[in-house]
Amino acid sequence: MPRRKIRVTGAPEAPLRAALAALRTELGVPEAFPPPVAQEAERAARQPALPSYDATDIPFFTLDPPASTDLDQAAHLSRRGGGYRVRYAIADVAAFVVPGAALDAEAQRRVNTLYFPDERIPLHPTVLSEGAASLLPDQVRPAVLWTIDLDADGRTGAVDVRRALVRSRAKLDYAGVQKQIEAGTAEEPVALLKEIGEARERQESERGGISLNVPEQEITEQDHTYVLGYRAPLPTEGWNAQLSLLTGMAAADLMLAHGTGVLRTLPAAPDGAVARLRRTATALHIDWPHHVSYAALIRTLDPHDTRHAAFLQECTALLRGAGYTVFRDGVLPAITTHAAVAAPYTHCTALLRRLADRYAAEICLAAVAGQAPPDWVLAALDALPRRMADGARIAGTVERECVDIVEAALLRDRVGDVFEGCVVDVDEHRPTVGTVQLVSPAVIGRIEGDRLPLGERLRVRLAQADPGTSKILFTAV
Repeated sequence: MPRRKIRVTGAPEAPLRAALAALRTELGVPEAFPPPVAQEAERAARQPALPSYDATDIPFFTLDPPASTDLDQAAHLSRRGGGYRVRYAIADVAAFVVPGAALDAEAQRRVNTLYFPDERIPLHPTVLSEGAASLLPDQVRPAVLWTIDLDADGRTGAVDVRRALVRSRAKLDYAGVQKQIEAGTAEEPVALLKEIGEARERQESERGGISLNVPEQEITEQDHTYVLGYRAPLPTEGWNAQLSLLTGMAAADLMLAHGTGVLRTLPAAPDGAVARLRRTATALHIDWPHHVSYAALIRTLDPHDTRHAAFLQECTALLRGAGYTVFRDGVLPAITTHAAVAAPYTHCTALLRRLADRYAAEICLAAVAGQAPPDWVLAALDALPRRMADGARIAGTVERECVDIVEAALLRDRVGDVFEGCVVDVDEHRPTVGTVQLVSPAVIGRIEGDRLPLGERLRVRLAQADPGTSKILFTAV
């Protein structure tokens, strides 16, 4: 599911990027890999454990932002009878990482790739994540290969997963593929992305699932002033995300049938969280009738509209209760579904960037082979949710602090200015402290005042904003 996306450009010495660098230092983010880990990665890159099954004849393609080099997934789409066949190859980290060795220990410490607005801190050394393990074009790579058959309506039929050698034929980007599909010039394996993606979106709607088309916030510096803009996602990004969701759902079903696994679960959002979101909708003048469900509202929003874009950013708050749930020996957990997916689901398509996916992949491979999962997987399974939760807390802190820094940079020259806003939350223990959503720019910040009318419009004055030293603070006028 999506995280809040913020992208910052500019020189490293610019105040905003300097503040982000200082944040990495403050949080103790491990940027450099220890020499033993780097050395092991170099050796593994030269001598990976390669599978015997050869699928290099399948013309896979990757689809990512243009600058991406850590390519986790490659796809090949085809027609099959009246339906479709989806082949989805996932970069196989297990071909390079030996359980218990230095690379594995470092991955256990990092847990996730961390995303800052100006750079990312990888889970694995770049010699692997952007080199020997990445599904770069015209390179033979070890992969976990999923084959999923769909009927004409996009419903899942037969599922297979195995280790294989694959070779991507093309590194494609979203904008280029969008243009090809709209012009009718895309070859069938690429053109089918629209057909299959839209079929899966209809399936999602029918089961009550939600995909947030979260726009990317882009902060640019113009004449020594920071400007906030939004980049709305292209339809190709949503269709491509449906392939990952499809695979995660197929993997969850495999593990549930096998009796051992690790699921990505999310309970239904509490009423208080939805009520807060309704107040945000009020602040942004988004009409949300009480008889309309959250899922139905989301499908009416246009990420090109800046008000809708800001609201979609805040909708990610309803995903914060997600976690990992493990089970074994046929004893299923109380919650097996992900509320936003509206079905059982797991993370299994980003082995280069997320630790849990490696364990899910191994369990699925064992399930299809009719074998028990490897001992190293079973030994680590019970501790995995806590380890991933710890990693999520760090990632959440990074995201929150980055948002604060970016918004402070955006408003740093407007201290003392008055804005229109709406109070979307009030601290139940401190009624003079709350959260305000500005109408323009689409910023959310702390507010202090003797009277904070929840859900009502008011004028607020910016009291402080400095990306290097303080978060933004508003006071009621």
